[in-house]
Amino acid sequence: MNPGVAYALAAYVIWGLFPLYFKQLERVPAVQILAHRMVWSALLVLLLLLARRRWGWLRQLRSDPALTWRFAASAVLLSCNWLTYIWSVTHGHVVEASLGYYINPLVNVALSTLVLHERLRAPQWLAVAIAATGVAWMTWGLGHLPWLALTLAFTFAGYGLLRKLAPLGSLEGLALETGLLLPLALAYLAWTSHAGDNAFGRGDLGLKLLLMAAGPVTTIPLLLFAAAARRIEFSLLGILQYLTPTLLLLLGVGLYHESFDTGKALGFGLVWCGIALYLGDGLRLRWAQRKPSA
Repeated sequence: MNPGVAYALAAYVIWGLFPLYFKQLERVPAVQILAHRMVWSALLVLLLLLARRRWGWLRQLRSDPALTWRFAASAVLLSCNWLTYIWSVTHGHVVEASLGYYINPLVNVALSTLVLHERLRAPQWLAVAIAATGVAWMTWGLGHLPWLALTLAFTFAGYGLLRKLAPLGSLEGLALETGLLLPLALAYLAWTSHAGDNAFGRGDLGLKLLLMAAGPVTTIPLLLFAAAARRIEFSLLGILQYLTPTLLLLLGVGLYHESFDTGKALGFGLVWCGIALYLGDGLRLRWAQRKPSA
């Protein structure tokens, strides 16, 4: 297996199980959870850099100031995605969050053709069309613009594209992103402490440990995703991402008992058919390429 595929699968499984973690933090405001994700992620990344002694990339930042602005853009997209996702899970919208991550790979495929000029074969276009039909059906069934789903889809697609084009490695890039976000997070947490509304200061040991766990919970899948984005095609990265919303859907319906009527089932079924066609075409092509060499 291509290591990039393995990294992507691991990241998507972890993200798909995120509700199990964030549901434990429902009593904490979403913005505070976001701030703790920034702080503890930055600390963990700093420790990793110290352990591996990887500081050469700082010279690259000094020689290319525009690089900082590119990562500032990816940091903004990442924080918007984090906040929207946290709010969705803690307010009982896990199924709608899954819709966002079903839409996201379609946005990835669009970006891969428009920006990266990756070419899709006819079966792949058909697979995307079937999946898009399913997403359109689910969107129509909601009866209103699914702003949560669309925000999740476009912010993460934009983030993935920027990270694919980034010249820094996965760890170095995440260090720069969290470093840029850290002052804002610390300032916000200081303000909540001054106002007497800091959940970390008022919470018990269990809550403190859960908030501190935001560091590894956030950092590990992001490092895996960034490593995958640099090793495999952007369109393939998008298709594999359907694993995350599928896990979210199963948790939302099976564990948290959110509504899932016949209309949603039809829409999700079309999406799954599209995924099967896309992956099946990829496997067929790989098998055909290996056969002559064998």
